[in-house]
Amino acid sequence: MAKTTDRAALNEWYAIETAAELTAKPVRSRLLGQDIELFRREDGQPVVREIEAGWPTGPALPVREKYGCIWTTLGHPNKEIFEISEADETDRRFVPCGWVKMRASGLRVVENFLDMAHFPFVHTDILGSEPHTEVPGYLSEIRRDIDEVWATNCTFFQPRIAATESEGAFVQLTYRVPTPFVVMLYRVCPTAPERLDAIALFIHPIEEDLCRAQPVMYLVDNSSTHTALLNFEQVIFMQDRIIVENQRPLLLPLEARQEIPTRADSSSVAYRRWLKEKGIRFGTTMGAG
Repeated sequence: MAKTTDRAALNEWYAIETAAELTAKPVRSRLLGQDIELFRREDGQPVVREIEAGWPTGPALPVREKYGCIWTTLGHPNKEIFEISEADETDRRFVPCGWVKMRASGLRVVENFLDMAHFPFVHTDILGSEPHTEVPGYLSEIRRDIDEVWATNCTFFQPRIAATESEGAFVQLTYRVPTPFVVMLYRVCPTAPERLDAIALFIHPIEEDLCRAQPVMYLVDNSSTHTALLNFEQVIFMQDRIIVENQRPLLLPLEARQEIPTRADSSSVAYRRWLKEKGIRFGTTMGAG
């Protein structure tokens, strides 16, 4: 497909590569249907350019290096990349979990991340288990002052809430959607109950029905090995991949009558309403043009 004409999607920042993996050797990729090339200059600065007919064209795109990733935009964002305050806390473990490609809309991936109801059936004996299948009521809202979607007062029984834990417990969860293609989870840290672990999922939308996603974690955990932390998150994410790729349609419906929500889908309802208000068409059944 060609580069989208969806201005709402174009005017967002996107994580497109792990910063530590970018070298002077140009790497080609795609973003929102547009071919791009990225590399590091001799002075270490990242560069991203659009490619037309096999050749880089035009001036370099805006670039930021943040949260362990290279970010760029094909449009003109009206604000900088959102803040993750936990990233500034020096005692936290930063764990980038690697990119996973999925044949689905990136918006479907965000919505799956928000869905607690699938925990007992997809992440059995890790994030959920029977008979604890009910999703207690929680609050979902569009926070107009910061233009984000939040779901708060979420509780759920999880048999293994983190890599450090082997016993189950009811946990408090908070979800945050700072941009259409980024979703975050905050959970009480098992080893420091007065603090919250922060887990973000950065999504790189390649085409309307194809994306890459990378979980990154900011954890208060001085005991687990890096491999244990990585394996814990990767097992969960690969289980999610199977579910997301088998959803139909691959694109996210924004018309309320196309998929019937339940009480547990409160965050999804708020997310879809927010996308519709913003005019996002890329990755939806509304069509990006």
